[in-house]
Amino acid sequence: MSRPPWHSLDAEAALGMLSVDPTRGLSARDATERLAASGPNELTRAKRASPLALFLGQFTNTLSIILIVAIILSALVGEVADSAVIGIIVIFCALLGFIQEYRAEKALETLGEMLSPSVTVLRDDREQEVATRDLVPGDILLLEAGDRVPADSRVLEAHALRCDEAALTGESAPVGKNPAPLPEATRTADRRNMVLAGTSVTYGRARALVVETGMGTAFGAIAREVSAAPTEKTPLEKRTQEIGTWLGVIALTICALVAGVSIVREALHGSLDLKFIITVAMFAISLAVAAVPEALPAIVTGALAIGMRQMARRNALVRRMPAVETLGCTTVICSDKTGTLTRGEMTVRRLHTPDGPVELTGAGYAPEGEIRGAEGSEALRLLLLGGLLCNDADLEECEGQWGITGDPTEAALVVAAVKAGLPKARTRMDHPRVEEFPFSSERKRMTTLHDLPDGGRAAFMKGAPEVVLARCTHVPRGGRNELLTEELRASFIKAGEDMALSALRVLGLAYRETSDNKACSVDDIEQDMVFLGLAGMMDPPRPEAIEAVAVCRRVGIRPVMITGDHRLTAVAVAREVGIFNEGDRVLDGDELERINAEELAAVVEDISVYARVAPLDKLKIVKAWKAKGQVVAMTGDGVNDAPALKHADIGVAMGVSGTEVAKEAADMVLADDNFASIVTAIELGRWIYDNIKKYLTYLLRCNITEVAVIGGAVLVLGPDHLPLLPAAILYINLATDGLPALALGVAPPDPDLMSRPPRDPQESVFSWDVKAFVVLALCIEIPFFLFLFFHDLRDITHARTEMFFLFAIVELVIALNFRSMRHSFFAAPPHRWLLLAIGWEIAIMVALIQIPAVRGAFGITLPTLADLGLILVFSAVVFLSMEGIKVFIRRKMAPPPA
Repeated sequence: MSRPPWHSLDAEAALGMLSVDPTRGLSARDATERLAASGPNELTRAKRASPLALFLGQFTNTLSIILIVAIILSALVGEVADSAVIGIIVIFCALLGFIQEYRAEKALETLGEMLSPSVTVLRDDREQEVATRDLVPGDILLLEAGDRVPADSRVLEAHALRCDEAALTGESAPVGKNPAPLPEATRTADRRNMVLAGTSVTYGRARALVVETGMGTAFGAIAREVSAAPTEKTPLEKRTQEIGTWLGVIALTICALVAGVSIVREALHGSLDLKFIITVAMFAISLAVAAVPEALPAIVTGALAIGMRQMARRNALVRRMPAVETLGCTTVICSDKTGTLTRGEMTVRRLHTPDGPVELTGAGYAPEGEIRGAEGSEALRLLLLGGLLCNDADLEECEGQWGITGDPTEAALVVAAVKAGLPKARTRMDHPRVEEFPFSSERKRMTTLHDLPDGGRAAFMKGAPEVVLARCTHVPRGGRNELLTEELRASFIKAGEDMALSALRVLGLAYRETSDNKACSVDDIEQDMVFLGLAGMMDPPRPEAIEAVAVCRRVGIRPVMITGDHRLTAVAVAREVGIFNEGDRVLDGDELERINAEELAAVVEDISVYARVAPLDKLKIVKAWKAKGQVVAMTGDGVNDAPALKHADIGVAMGVSGTEVAKEAADMVLADDNFASIVTAIELGRWIYDNIKKYLTYLLRCNITEVAVIGGAVLVLGPDHLPLLPAAILYINLATDGLPALALGVAPPDPDLMSRPPRDPQESVFSWDVKAFVVLALCIEIPFFLFLFFHDLRDITHARTEMFFLFAIVELVIALNFRSMRHSFFAAPPHRWLLLAIGWEIAIMVALIQIPAVRGAFGITLPTLADLGLILVFSAVVFLSMEGIKVFIRRKMAPPPA
């Protein structure tokens, strides 16, 4: 059912549509009936996966399915030990993934906690406290400063009402409200006669008519959009599925080739029987199982778990394990401004007094910084004094952290005064407030009257510069008040315009002394005032965000600002943090609304800043970037960010200032709200993908060599001439492949990790450098292995001994050199864990071959010195060939000359 455009109706019409008397409110009976009809005022919570569903979900990827099949096949052919080990690995990976994701789910609080538990309403002609969930359309809300708005409501009466709507609209400054009707086409962010669920009252009081509750609110519409968004696979999940598909094809091909050739050859000799077919089939299955890197899920899961732990130590919570890696291939970061790139704290940056301009250093609510300019100026002292006294905000320190109560704009003036050395409490005590004429959207100014320590009185005014200037006739100069000439007035107007162009929010301040202690009207006081100057303030950028943006630029990641703030403010902040450069385009919400998705996709790469956008605008931007084939990360903290967070390849929500809706939609939550943590996550993601890739390349090279040599020998000579017996194959797969591979999974990052551009999100995990290392094995290792085996066939036991030790030592040498796939062994030497893993494997192998039963199971003898010499020489050849291929890779991947 279509909803009335409540903002375009006058108050009487809205009350009439909901059949409610504004002086009495609803009756208890009416409220009960409406609650039954409309339902409780709460959001429909997304159904969370049960612990069992989370656990079973760990087995749904292609690679896990292949390994489960391998478990069954290994058991069928009698390889019980192999089957058991693979099963343990699969269950371990599933448990690790389950534990990490379950913890992340439990760490986030429920969505509905953003709404207040109770609220004051007018019912049965009296004020009552009712539970938020029991609100119904037609209730009359009584709102005061500090209240959380529990439902979308039409303002009926407003007394200096201002609301913080940053969480919903992205507007950083509190928004003034009044009951006047608006055009029907007015955007949500500009509906000044509506107070919206999930926002809060920062100043004043109001009476408002509840018009929408629960999922019918703007808050609920965004939550519904979030829940409807599909969960897309991350690049790593896509690559892992690709690996599983290829390994499945390889395994089936090996089975068919080895079994087919052997059976055909035996049939041509006329000696084919059922026993031979079963023997060949069992061997082919064993060989296919050997081709599958059983430990791959453990390495992938382990690397991601390590990444999650690293992020947790750096104040980030990853909800879905693969999201850690996704940041590593991010090409675009769409970031909210307020509280993400900025501190979320208004700060006075510039003052303009009759004695000249003044700069203030420092940022946020900590009263730390300097006042530069107009030293010793009486006008400056009076301006700061007026900002402190004509003010309802307060500044407090708690456990080393500075915080405010009241309006952030007023708090910025308090901080500026304290920075200048005015003692807040003592100054207010020495200048007690006698009377107040509050700010309203009609007056656009606030005036307070104070007793002075010398017995006189003074009125201080602050408000819109043009309004304050219109009531001033003098300026303080040289210790006396001079006439405010038209030339001076024009200079102040010009200074205010310059501040506004720099995205500063500008206030004018004035005062007037009087010795009359009798009550005065507002008209008597607010005239013939002395203009003290202008205060320009803004929500300053985070210093670490500036550095983080610079790193993004350096590594080829495109940062984009998406905000609900005004165009000038957005561009100024974007320019200061480094997102906006000359020549970049800026688009506002109205312009964005007029172009379709295809038109936006055509120009999206030219746009750095989006201002005054609505929630679906953000979603439209993210989709446009994704249509260009980019991997998009979206950072945000407000309800307005949730749909884009959900649709982005990875959503990153702020943990402190972020709403629960944003956290629910995100893949990652930053506990410290630090934008710089994104850069750390990008580095971790790249590091994890690099390690998974080097492990995969190492294992593919080793396994392909094993399968090619063993399968090749059987194809030529038949299953009676195995180069390695099954026990020896199992040992090499699980021992020499296992620990070194795990060590590669935790290798330190390459030294140039954060100077590379993002990898192509469409790039196959079997990239050309991976293929280069595999081809190297086909050209060097496989021919030598086969030659050595066929050359020594007269003594099959000695041939198998050479094969066993050659496989073991060469694979350890390959692991030693795979600390980096592009940097030399000497530039990126093996790390401690890799050295320990290789040392352990050599020690275990030396100990095991001393046991005759083990040598018998492996079908080998003790190697001679000549055997060891041959193995070491060939290992050196393999080592040098890898160093050579790295030189080629470095040259091919080197950035083009500037």
